[in-house]
Amino acid sequence: MRVLLTGHDGYIGAVMAPYLLAAGHEVTGLDSGLFAGCDFGAYAPACPALARDLRDVTVRDLTGFDAVIHLAAISNDPLGDLNPACTYEINHHASVRLAALAREAGVPRFLYSSSCSVYGAASPDDVLDEKAAFRPVTPYGRSKVLVEEDVAKLAGAAFSPTFLRNATVYGVSPRLRGDLVVNNLVGWALTTGRVFLKSDGSPWRPLVHIEDVCRAFLAVLEAPRDVVHGEAFNVGRDGENYRMRDVAELVQQAIPGSQIELAEGAGSDPRCYRVDFGKLARSLPGFAPRWNVAAGVVELRDAFQRIGLRQTDLEGDRYLRIRHIARLLAEGRLDANLRWVGRRPGCAA
Repeated sequence: MRVLLTGHDGYIGAVMAPYLLAAGHEVTGLDSGLFAGCDFGAYAPACPALARDLRDVTVRDLTGFDAVIHLAAISNDPLGDLNPACTYEINHHASVRLAALAREAGVPRFLYSSSCSVYGAASPDDVLDEKAAFRPVTPYGRSKVLVEEDVAKLAGAAFSPTFLRNATVYGVSPRLRGDLVVNNLVGWALTTGRVFLKSDGSPWRPLVHIEDVCRAFLAVLEAPRDVVHGEAFNVGRDGENYRMRDVAELVQQAIPGSQIELAEGAGSDPRCYRVDFGKLARSLPGFAPRWNVAAGVVELRDAFQRIGLRQTDLEGDRYLRIRHIARLLAEGRLDANLRWVGRRPGCAA
């Protein structure tokens, strides 16, 4: 298939683009370049791309593709809270507009990267399937709910959307994020000797390796239309719901001498939910997730050691999305709506 991959230069996209290419698909990226230079090791984009703000996409940009995989977004809760109006403009309005333009351009398949954060604040006694009520607690989570609701209305005979609700992602990427919980805990433990929990460790969270996210998207992309048309799937692996203190213990075991430490005043995180992944496994028996958190912790530890990660790297503006954006704003390179001022980093033509 000819696939347009939005956000191909981000944390997940930098892994997904080569993964789709290896499966034989023709991939074109689309990215605004917000995180140019936030590299973990050597990195060069794997595919040709359009240097484009999501809000500026045209029908012409989308013509001729067999599928759009839509990853591009303001990517986490702290960054979403920085400017909630801008978060909704990009994550909600621009995403729905993208889907409408894709339908107008005759693109038959639309895979939307949603999130299990749509479940937000749930009872820890419940294990949530795709029919569970939405209870998002942040602009990021609410924007994902709104996109699912609005894009579902566009579905029809010639346009088939699918909503992939990713668990909290972890793992190595050429565009590493240090603000994801497993990545962050491993980085802190390795560079400081402290497995630093910012909550009391009690909240539940579903976790998924970045490569298994790519496997899920590929499986949906290649699935028969009638299996995935208009459907939502929780993306992860059964058995991969964890309390944060259990993740901390896995990190401590993998990094000898490290000690678990709670942040001063650490309390319970309202984002607490456990998720059922059975629907994806039943619907797409060819989808075979391979990772668990214990193996992912070891992978991250080894990669961080190999690259010589330091605490200043982990907590600086290269791997923390909100600090990177704050620096670009302070330097006047971005305006308040996260648009480039003057020349922006380009993508390959």
